[in-house]
Amino acid sequence: MDRIKERMNQLRLESEESHAKVEELKAKVKTLEQDNLAKEQEITSLTHRNQMLEGEVEKLEEQLKAAKAAAEESRAHGTQNETLQRRLQLLEEEAEEADKNLRETNDKLRQTDVKSGHYERKVAALEASRDQWETKYEEMAKKYNDVKKELDDYLLEIGNI
Repeated sequence: MDRIKERMNQLRLESEESHAKVEELKAKVKTLEQDNLAKEQEITSLTHRNQMLEGEVEKLEEQLKAAKAAAEESRAHGTQNETLQRRLQLLEEEAEEADKNLRETNDKLRQTDVKSGHYERKVAALEASRDQWETKYEEMAKKYNDVKKELDDYLLEIGNI
């Protein structure tokens, strides 16, 4: 009889521990899902920024072409030519800076994709772990009910004697 009570207490404790672990894992999954959402938002933001920078690069390239054409036309005009060459240099520097920003943005986007994949794998692993814990909890609950039924049957038999 004491063994049965002791076993029931053990089963209760294991059940409570399993339930606590499930709650902890649910909280971790929620946190990871929130992190994943934040990363997806960052990806969207970086993608938008990347598109804007690409448009800016195209615009700067067009300005660079226009400045070069103007420099060719005004070769005879020394003062205008110097001014246009300075403008051309500034546009080239801006284009290089925009290109640099574009490369950095693409690198960040790739890193974000890698991180996103990593967190997706983590979430999948946590979900699998959670499923295992839920299965274990269900098995323990079934065992508990079986032992309880045996105890009730045993007590009924003792009561009939």
